[in-house]
Amino acid sequence: MICKILQDVQDSLVNPANPVNPVPYSSKFKDHLAHPRNAGELPGANAVADEKNPVCGDRLRLSLIVKDNRIKAVRYLAYGCPPTLVCGSILTELIDGKTIEEARNLTRADLVNAVGGLPSRKHHAAALAIETLHAALAN
Repeated sequence: MICKILQDVQDSLVNPANPVNPVPYSSKFKDHLAHPRNAGELPGANAVADEKNPVCGDRLRLSLIVKDNRIKAVRYLAYGCPPTLVCGSILTELIDGKTIEEARNLTRADLVNAVGGLPSRKHHAAALAIETLHAALAN
């Protein structure tokens, strides 16, 4: 029975014209998952934070180069569910070039909206990204 369910879900992903249970993610989400932006290490980073979700174990590392109160460069590394990877990718695009104050004012809701929405059970990914950003800016 489990194999049949897994096969049906896999078939719906391969053949979107025949969805069993369509994946509730936006095209922007899928694009960032397939083509993450700003992933990797950032040599010379002067603001770095590593945060972990204690419940699910997802981890996010955010590295920034901050100069003259502005984020000049940003990179991330993520380990966890696809929403965590996507939130890291989109977060880097949202904060690159912003002032510290502009970045600090970014909320979890802003990130969820930028992703194109997330199922409520996956909002922890946006929360982890924002917590990691605040930790990096505090350094």
